[in-house]
Amino acid sequence: MFKKILIANRGEIACRVAATCARLAIKTVAVYSDADANAKHVSACDEAVHIGGSAPKDSYLQWQRILAAAKATGAQAVHPGYGFLSENEEFAQACADAGLVFIGPPPSAIKAMGLKAESKQLMEKAGVPLVPGYHGADQDLVLLKKEATRIGYPVLIKASAGGGGKGMRAVDKADDFDAALASCKREAINSFGEDAVLIEKYVQRPRHIEIQVFGDTHGNCVYLFERDCSVQRRHQKVLEEAPAPGMTQTMREQMGAAAVAAAKAVNYVGAGTVEFIVQQGDDGRMDFYFMEMNTRLQVEHPVTEAITGLDLVEWQLRVASGEPLPCKQQDLRIHGHAIEARICAENPDNNFLPATGSLQVYRKPACTAFERSSLRIDDGVRQGDAISPFYDSMVAKLIVHGDTREQALARMDEALSHTHIVGLATNVQFLRYVVKSPSFAQANLDTALIPREQAVLFKQEPLGLNVAVAACVAHAVHSEQAEHLPPPRSSPGRGGSQTHTTWTDPFARRDGFRPFGVAQRRFAFEFHGDKVEATLSYLHDGALHLQVGEGAQQTVGSLQFAAKGDALDVQFAQQRHTAFLYQKGPTAHVFTAQGATQIIVIDLLAHASASTAQTGRLTAPMPGKVVSFAVKAGDAVKAGQALAVMEAMKMEHTIAAPKDGTVAELMYAPGDQVTEGAELLKLAA
Repeated sequence: MFKKILIANRGEIACRVAATCARLAIKTVAVYSDADANAKHVSACDEAVHIGGSAPKDSYLQWQRILAAAKATGAQAVHPGYGFLSENEEFAQACADAGLVFIGPPPSAIKAMGLKAESKQLMEKAGVPLVPGYHGADQDLVLLKKEATRIGYPVLIKASAGGGGKGMRAVDKADDFDAALASCKREAINSFGEDAVLIEKYVQRPRHIEIQVFGDTHGNCVYLFERDCSVQRRHQKVLEEAPAPGMTQTMREQMGAAAVAAAKAVNYVGAGTVEFIVQQGDDGRMDFYFMEMNTRLQVEHPVTEAITGLDLVEWQLRVASGEPLPCKQQDLRIHGHAIEARICAENPDNNFLPATGSLQVYRKPACTAFERSSLRIDDGVRQGDAISPFYDSMVAKLIVHGDTREQALARMDEALSHTHIVGLATNVQFLRYVVKSPSFAQANLDTALIPREQAVLFKQEPLGLNVAVAACVAHAVHSEQAEHLPPPRSSPGRGGSQTHTTWTDPFARRDGFRPFGVAQRRFAFEFHGDKVEATLSYLHDGALHLQVGEGAQQTVGSLQFAAKGDALDVQFAQQRHTAFLYQKGPTAHVFTAQGATQIIVIDLLAHASASTAQTGRLTAPMPGKVVSFAVKAGDAVKAGQALAVMEAMKMEHTIAAPKDGTVAELMYAPGDQVTEGAELLKLAA
């Protein structure tokens, strides 16, 4: 076994690898960019080496610097994690040439599976079923369009060297083909340095099911069962689970055998994932087709660990050090059901637009890390850390395990309800909606689940105005009472001074006491753009009476609350909630077991500031790079027309016209880096 390895990655995967190494008493070396100087993965390792600027091309993709760091620190091997250089055969070969063990497959296997077109041809020879499509080397535009017509729309354009949903577009008709192809090629060049594409038939009602395989240097290869990764947005996974619901033992064995055949066709060593697209027939029949092989550890590997009780990183280390696989196929068993949710910094209600910012609050449910338990969290961030535009938007992975799928679903929802993030937009509430949606709950799975369930997934309000206002008012009153209690007084007594913690002075009370009349207090809020006022009355018996809103929309009732740890147990209008409230500036973030919401607290003593809204401006919705403009100064545009393309967090985003108008001026040029809110162009009415 190795004594020291270098982890050529960042974030949660670097922390994940470091945890297994610590358990096995293997020393670890981290590498970091300027942006990651104080990152969690740096402190998780025994040593750390700076390798360059914040952008991946200036640091994590600079493999010469990574190799130099490995040699300088005495590392014996390099673990590539996933993403970045994990599927780069040149890097794998360079490790070998430098006398370092690459903890992954041999360069030849990476090369064979790295180009989707060539890998499809290889799989065809190995007898692995394929989706009808074009996988040729000729990339002539006319030919590609002709092949798409031959295959029949809808088709899927995919970057040949791609992965992670990048460089992939579904095309419904020939008129859209040229624009989709151009976008795929741009994204592929930026992400993989290669713009070749392949075209496949877009399978209807598809499920995305993948098989975890593992090979060693002794000729052994096994499959560790399947994962269902059908719930996706932008061709990127949102929820993954193992085993796949509805999978028969016969189909599991067939898919497992096909995956092992695919791995053996390239003499595969280490952890790999063979991905299949599964077509579901109306008669319940399921046919599977090879899609691609990821020659690395997957983001969703924890669900496989949960149902098998194995540590796949430990397997990687043992295989890379020359040991045989720890288990034979007949020794492997499935235990229960596991689900993983990817918690990302993004706004689901705004087309999953990535978000950047600081984790002002990052509160996680209690869990046991890196073991098969009911709850586990893999992350690479801490409270106060920033989610930058340089890397992907994932904050954490939340993994639950149960004896049954129903139990795992319940545990997932409960765990998400105890995940509190403030400082940037996240998909936590959206994940709760997905988990409880009819399709997911009933295992009616396919890659169109999110658009099919959009009515219950987007633009929902989980708590409502009354809960939000009651929580804010209770929090304000409780905070004032706690902060303004007079300090304990000391007075002489028998045996010295004594401390008194009770007082009788009525002027020290913070409960609205009046010798006559009823004290009232006004509050003002803004909730989803609507202004609302509330009145709190302090009654003579010490009770609180709350009125929210006016007229027909008015709600009145008794307000009761009590401290429950760092939360408040709040009762109002026949509703009772345990509420956690974090106020950042004027915005109060309210979290309960039923959901989370935000409400703006208006300072009634402050002067209202004039609106800064301007018309005719089109601004960048996030930090990133301007890829292209589709218009020039003087062009007339219609509302919804594509005006510009930006790249952020390794994905392209189209900026559309908010209204009809004429382009007055372009403020940037393609290739320029812009900050969030930067004015991209001016529109004249």
